[in-house]
Amino acid sequence: MAEPKVVTAASCLRSARLFNWLAVASTTLAATLFTIGNNLADKKMAFLPLAMSLPPVMLWLAASIFVYAMIAHHPDLKVRHYNKWAGYRYYAVVGTLTILANDIAHLPTGWGGVWALFILALVPWSLHDIWKAGKEDWHDIQLESPHD
Repeated sequence: MAEPKVVTAASCLRSARLFNWLAVASTTLAATLFTIGNNLADKKMAFLPLAMSLPPVMLWLAASIFVYAMIAHHPDLKVRHYNKWAGYRYYAVVGTLTILANDIAHLPTGWGGVWALFILALVPWSLHDIWKAGKEDWHDIQLESPHD
C-alpha cells in the first residue's frame, strides 16, 4: 500500500499567502522603477518611467494566472479562499486602472497619482490578508491515494 501524501500546515499557509506576496512584490518593484525612471527622465525621455515600470506588472499579470490556477484546486478550502480574494483584488485593480489610467494621469498628480492609487488600492489590503492568514489555525491535510 502506498504511503499517504500529507500537505503540511506550513505549506497551506505558504500557499494562502503566495498570490498576495507576489502581487505586493511586483507592485512595489514597478512603483520603485517608476520613481527611478521619473528621477532619471528629462523631457526627451518622458516615456522612461512607464517603460521601466510596466514590465513587472505585465510579467506578474501573466504569471499570476498560473499561480492562481495552481492554487485554485488546493485541498484546503481556506487556501482557496485567500487565493480567490487575492485574485479578485489584483485583477480588479489592474483592470480598472488599465481603463482609467490615462484619464487619471491627466489630473495634476500625473502618472504618479496612478501609481499611488495602484499601491493604495492593492498593498494594504493584500498585507492585511497575509497577516490574517498567519492568524488562521492551519492543519496538516492527509490526501488519500486514488489507487486505494
